[in-house]
Parts: sequence; structure tokens; C-alpha cells
Amino acid sequence: MECLLPTPFSFSSSFPSPSWFSPFLVLKSRSKLSLNRKLCSFNRNGSRSMTMSGEMESSVFSYKKLIHFALEETNTHTHLVPSSLQEKYSSLLAMDDETELQMLSFEAPKIRLLRSLCIEGSDGMQVLDFAAFPKPEFDLPIFCANFFTAAKMNIIVLDLNPLHDVMDQEDYKEKYYKDLIPLGLKYSELLPWGGKLTSESLRFFSPIVIWTRFSSSPYNHSVLFSAFKDYYKAWLELTDRSEEETDVSQVARNREAQHRYVTWRAEKDPGHGVLKRLVGEALAKDVISEFLFNGVNKLGSKTFLDYFPEYRCEDGRVNEKRSMIGKSFENRPWNARGEFIGNII
Repeated sequence: MECLLPTPFSFSSSFPSPSWFSPFLVLKSRSKLSLNRKLCSFNRNGSRSMTMSGEMESSVFSYKKLIHFALEETNTHTHLVPSSLQEKYSSLLAMDDETELQMLSFEAPKIRLLRSLCIEGSDGMQVLDFAAFPKPEFDLPIFCANFFTAAKMNIIVLDLNPLHDVMDQEDYKEKYYKDLIPLGLKYSELLPWGGKLTSESLRFFSPIVIWTRFSSSPYNHSVLFSAFKDYYKAWLELTDRSEEETDVSQVARNREAQHRYVTWRAEKDPGHGVLKRLVGEALAKDVISEFLFNGVNKLGSKTFLDYFPEYRCEDGRVNEKRSMIGKSFENRPWNARGEFIGNII
């Protein structure tokens, strides 16, 4: 699942043992609903006002209101249209017949894919996986929000993931992150660093990344929601100012960079376990490669091991370890100027 959750991230205590695909899993397509009707299914408090069957649902705290905000805010900047993925990926009922996985996907003139996955479990568990991928003609960062909430604990990653290396390419960091450093500092104080972060994960993050853990409380959730809104508005403003690249070689470079990103995420993102436990391994694999990280099979032909040969086992398989480098960062590895202060990766 999306924004690169660090290695310690685990769902094992919140879900039953992994299960294989169940014939009782229900796929409920709502692809014919218009954008406005989809938006109307979420009220401003984040609770669904009415299901298709007429049943009332309510939730004091819900990530759905962030999806509602993001879609409305995006429509004030550009023109969203439903993605072709919406025909297949709309809503799934998990094998427990209680937990629903709701999916939305759109595209726009500068956005290849804007998609969300929202999960609300009967035990109070909530997951939000929200991302916006630019078209290859734009070297924009990838907006990424991965939020996991259990009864008492929240594990959060929020970032504008850099398309290109911000450690070696100073010009790219200056272009997109220089003016956002104050925003990152503001929320890094309110949402402190969440602990060890692997070197492999770090290379996909920006100097303003929010990686945090906190206990559930109205105040903490309020800060998180504020951070999501501010980061997303900042991403939309960058998108407004971005100009289409006409150099064929640069477009190809952007496409490969995004392909490398989704290839890593589709293979190594540690949030995958929750999907496998909910819907079975076969369906989870399909959702991961074709919906969450759509582009793995379309943006390029390189494999995971082409990009990350250090993960190759002697028999040619991909090593299942999260980290091959073995280095992790206990504290935030950027200073107040957005300069990387960790050791060389």
C-alpha cells in the first residue's frame, strides 16, 4: 500500500492469519456513479451519510473526510475525470464479510492517476492510502499519504515523494522543496519523527516527509488532518505552476523514475500484509500492481531486480528482506535548512 511505510510497520496484531482468495469475497462495482455522486457519499464530517442500501453509517473520526477534501480541492485547480480503473476497482468486501475496502481513481491533464484506498474495520481500524502520480511530461513529486489507525496507535507517512534524487540533485530539491521547508518544520515539531527508518525507504522521501507515530486523540488527529490539507494544497500549487516537458529524453527520464518508484512500492511496501489478510494473496497482488501502484506493467519494462540488483538471491529470486543496507535512522536525518545530515547511504 502506498507512501512507503518504514520497515517496523506491521499489521500482524490487528488482523487474523493470512488467508487465500475466498469465493465469498464480493466485488461491488460502482463505476457508473458520477464524480459528484461519489463526493456526495461522504459528508463534511467524514461520515458516509447513506449507503446504497439505505443503511446509515457514522464515524466521529474518519479518513473519508480527507478524501472528500482532496477531491473537492483538486476540482478547484483542474478537471478530474474518472479513471478507467474505476470500472474494475471500486469496492471490495473482505473475507470477514464486515470490512469494506473503498477505492476511487481519477485522472486530469497533469495527473496520470489520483487514487485512494480507504479501509474501515469493525474493530475501529482505519487505513488511508492516497496518492497522486503526475504524467511523465511533468517532473512533479508524487503526493503520498499512508495512514494506519488502530484503537490506540497511529502510524503515519505523509510526503511529496521526489521523482528524482534530492540528495544528489540540488537543482531538483531547490525547484520543489526550498519554499516548503518551513511547512515541513512546522509539522515535524507537531508530529515528531517516528523512529527507525531504513536507508532504502529514505531514498524515496523528501526533506519535508512526516514519518510519525502517535496515540489516538482528537488533538493529534486534528493536527494530522491539518497537515494532510496543507501538504496537498502545496502539491496542487506546484502542479499549477509546472510546465510540460517537451524534451523527449527528459520525458523518458521522468517515466523511468516513476516506474522505478512504483516497482519498489509494489514489491517492498510493508503495508501489503493488511491486504493479504483481508482479501487473500491473489486478489491483494492484483490490487497492488494494477491499482495502488498502477504503472508497474505499463510505464517501463525493467524488473525490480533491474533497478535493485542487490536484492537478487543466488537462485534469481527477490530477497524478501526489507533492508539490504542494514542502516536505519533513529532521528530525522535533515536539518532545519532541509540539508541531509545522515551518513552517506
